[in-house]
Amino acid sequence: MQISKVEKRTPMLINQLLEVWEDSVRETHLFLSDSEIQSIKKYVPQALRDIEKLIAAEENHIPIAFMGIQGRKLEMLFIRSDKRGRGLGRKLLQYGMDIYQINELTVNEQNPAARGFYEHLGFEVVKRTESDEQGNPYPLLYRKRWYLANVKLDMFISILYVNIANLKSVPIEIFAEILNVFMIVRNIRQNSDVFYIYMKK
Repeated sequence: MQISKVEKRTPMLINQLLEVWEDSVRETHLFLSDSEIQSIKKYVPQALRDIEKLIAAEENHIPIAFMGIQGRKLEMLFIRSDKRGRGLGRKLLQYGMDIYQINELTVNEQNPAARGFYEHLGFEVVKRTESDEQGNPYPLLYRKRWYLANVKLDMFISILYVNIANLKSVPIEIFAEILNVFMIVRNIRQNSDVFYIYMKK
């Protein structure tokens, strides 16, 4: 299996990806009727052509899964039904996080497998809507992922001191709030001077 960015979006490739999309949707989006799937299907080829980054996973030069990325947001991720459960989704998403720094996505609340998958990979719910972006009664969950960065304790204190020094006076409540914003988690390792800071990349 090979994962790579699609360089040429030929009509044949678009049709192959459309087949993957429909097969995947029928397997995972059980809340959609056949007529709804057919209605959405009409717009998929254009979405595949327009998405900023299109990544495909292939076996013997045949697409078995793909994802679309706009900026740092995962807009689509679909896997052929007979290839599910083999870690392919994780490999694709990890590829996107490593290469394109994916840090947000939207998932249907009525797709429990996808909800659990993204939650397991660290994407937290930051917003919920009662309907999808087309106004249909399918709730959406907007998720973001916080990245971990290692920061030396003395460096962190220096940065914090410089920022506070620019203020005339800092009440203890504001100082505490600054620490909360950084969401510091102390490294448990003995005698370590490394802090883990949750941050948006």
